[in-house]
Amino acid sequence: MTVHGDHAAQTPADWVPVEHRLFGLDRRTFAAGFTALAIALVLIYGFQGLNVAIPWHNEIKAGQVLDLGDGATAVPPVGWQLEHGTLVGGAGAIPTALQVLLASGGATIEADGTTYDGPAAAFLDQVQKSEGASANVGGSRGSLTTAAGLVGVVQSSTGPGGDAIDVAFKMAVGPADVVESAPALLVRIRTAAGQFERYEDEVAAFLRSIKPGTAS
Repeated sequence: MTVHGDHAAQTPADWVPVEHRLFGLDRRTFAAGFTALAIALVLIYGFQGLNVAIPWHNEIKAGQVLDLGDGATAVPPVGWQLEHGTLVGGAGAIPTALQVLLASGGATIEADGTTYDGPAAAFLDQVQKSEGASANVGGSRGSLTTAAGLVGVVQSSTGPGGDAIDVAFKMAVGPADVVESAPALLVRIRTAAGQFERYEDEVAAFLRSIKPGTAS
């Protein structure tokens, strides 16, 4: 039977064609919805809240170099994610306010720069003292020399929370007074317990690549 006139079937004004639906929602409104969500997160929590809610992907590519400030550099592992920090050619970095974070799976490399007048060993002592004696479990201390001649003091440890290596540098080479007055750099490597060997080659290459600024 055919229905004519006012009795004809009418399409509701809010009807959404099936090809535009996803889980019962109109997929055409998703872009506007996500934009509104991002604005709301910024207004409520600031940009930090937005960073937590939305995963950012900044994968290190071959040839890219980290800017450690005042001409100092390091070569990050290819394929790792640069979650914080600046590449050479970017906005620039300040060596005494440096914050770098690289991540890959269950491993992280963090590099923090600050001012410290004294040798690298004393700088590492101060860091550990500020964190309390329990910061290291079963650790041992040694030294590491980069390809550019920087000498770092290495503290390794392991515990229930995972494997850890801290390396303290003074970002200069030359006479002792020049080295001791240079900016300090603390590199911290963290992995899940028993997993450091999986990342050992990449971490070692990163540490060896650290170079002081041209003024050093």
